[in-house]
Amino acid sequence: MADQNPQKTFGTENSTQGAYVTGGEFTRDTNYIEDRVVADVDAVTSAPREESSSIGDPRVSGLTEGAEAWPVESGRYRLVAARACPWAHRSIIIRRLLGLEDAISLATPGPVHDVRSWTFDLTEDGKDPVLGTERLQENYFARFPDYPRGITVPALVDVPSGGVVTNNYPQLTWDFSTQWKEFHREGAPNLAPEELIDDMLPVIKRIFTEVNNGVYRAGFAGSQEAYDAAYDRLFDALDWLEERLADQRYLMGEHITEADIRLFTTLVRFDPVYHGHFKCNRQKLAEFPNLWAYARDLFQTPGFGDTVDFDQIKAHYYVVHEDINPTQVIPKGPELQSWLSPHGREALGGSPFAEGATAPGPVAPEEQPPGANPLYR
Repeated sequence: MADQNPQKTFGTENSTQGAYVTGGEFTRDTNYIEDRVVADVDAVTSAPREESSSIGDPRVSGLTEGAEAWPVESGRYRLVAARACPWAHRSIIIRRLLGLEDAISLATPGPVHDVRSWTFDLTEDGKDPVLGTERLQENYFARFPDYPRGITVPALVDVPSGGVVTNNYPQLTWDFSTQWKEFHREGAPNLAPEELIDDMLPVIKRIFTEVNNGVYRAGFAGSQEAYDAAYDRLFDALDWLEERLADQRYLMGEHITEADIRLFTTLVRFDPVYHGHFKCNRQKLAEFPNLWAYARDLFQTPGFGDTVDFDQIKAHYYVVHEDINPTQVIPKGPELQSWLSPHGREALGGSPFAEGATAPGPVAPEEQPPGANPLYR
């Protein structure tokens, strides 16, 4: 089980009050450390400059202004990814689907943090066993002593130096697919099929702006007007997805792509967190026939549901966001067993993985989520 009494900072100097709801429409800070870990450092360094992107692109050949290239090297990097965070969760799923567990180790901070940083408080001594740090903040400061922005996950850390390489999650997972191929498992799926990219990126863009970020826009709205607009935008997008998934099994057709992973991490949090905590309550995920069946189909696919920790998800949102839940009380529900109910999506054809690709094997015991998950009962 995840910690049932996570550290609370309400009323202390490290309280998060005022950090999330600041008045009017919520705007996400999308300035990240845009370094990349790549298979050919010289080629990427000499390529033309790229523009920053809120969703990344698997086809980029170069670096954004000021970014550096680091070499792909098995065992050198540690992925710091809190199970509670949807942006980090997608990197955990893709690492597992591609079979990168032996090449890139995983550190999972606890579900809560204060204004300073995520902490490695799930270990007995409160330190990450590989990095030796108590707070992810230490790894940011190891490279940038005056790092001025939020300490975010996922973060890829260079183990020898202890410094953060990148926290640019929009590009990080694309690079797992395209730059780390040497270390993919046999049967790893192609999550970014070249023939689908032109059609996939606009879908991912809408999912990011209207759904992934849309729930936060509603939850952190500082005025009624901002909330109403965010609410309408979110449910317009969910209605579009409900219709899109009526006659095809996955977002891009017959097989899973990165687009599905990016949507799943929001959907799996919708009823436990976003519906109530973020006031996204026109209807529950379970009341969208196609989206709910689609989400269950993914949850029951190896690599998806077996990475979910519902206890950590709820603890993070209800404890950390003091602006909207000052009591920091964590709800007991909703029930979880329905995630394993038949979804019927096989009738649409297709399969999770294309011909030649296979599902990943069982999750290693040391990487199994410790909290609530019906797959581990």
